[in-house]
Amino acid sequence: IVLSILGMFAAFAVSAQTPQFVSTEPANKNVIIEEYTGINCGFCPDGHRIVREYEESKPGRVFSINVHAGSYAAMYTTQWGNALMNQTGLQGFPAGTVNRHVFSGSVTALGRDKFVSSGNKILNQSSFVNVAAQAKIDATARTMTINVEAYYTADAETSSNKLNVVLLQDSIIGPQSGSDANPEQVTSDGQYIHMNMLRDMITGQWGEDITAPEGSTVIPAGT
Repeated sequence: IVLSILGMFAAFAVSAQTPQFVSTEPANKNVIIEEYTGINCGFCPDGHRIVREYEESKPGRVFSINVHAGSYAAMYTTQWGNALMNQTGLQGFPAGTVNRHVFSGSVTALGRDKFVSSGNKILNQSSFVNVAAQAKIDATARTMTINVEAYYTADAETSSNKLNVVLLQDSIIGPQSGSDANPEQVTSDGQYIHMNMLRDMITGQWGEDITAPEGSTVIPAGT
C-alpha cells in the first residue's frame, strides 16, 4: 500500500519567496482529475481505465483522486466525499472534475468521455505558480510531516489565497462492480485494485488560507 500527497492550489501569490526544492522555471499547468465513484457503480471502472491510461500517457502531468461518495459508495467513504461531490453539480456516475474548472455551463462536473479532452486544454495553459511537496513518515510515532512549497513565475489570477493538501492511498484490494471494463486492475481471484483513493483532505474541503509573509504583498494579475 502506498500513500501519496497531492497539492492543489487555488490562485494565490506572495513575493519575497525563498525556494528550497520547488522548480523556479515557468511551466504549464498539470491536471488533477477528481473522479467520483463507488464500488456498486458498474460503469465506474471504465472511468478508472480512462483516467489511468491518461495518466500513463502523460507521466508527471496528470494525477487523479478517486472519491467514493453518493449512493454507490458502500465502502471506502470519507467525511469529505459527499461534501466534495455536492459542490460539483454532477448528475450521474461516473463523473469527475478537471482542476475544478468550469468548461461549459455553470458546473464543474464532467462525464468520463470529457476527461481527456478537458485535461488537454488545461495542459496547454501556462501556470503562474509551481508547486512541489515532500512528505516524511515516522512509522514509530505514526506521524507524517508534509512540506509544500510554491514559487510564482507570474502574477496570480486573483488575490484569494487557498491551499489544498490531499492524502491518497493506492493498491487497496476489494470489491467493485463492472470490473471487467478495467481488467488491468483485477486480481487473479477477481478482486479489484483500487488506486488513488481519497483518504483525507488535510487542509479541509476548501483548503487553507495562505497569508503573505511580513514585508511581502499579494499581487493579482492586471495590477
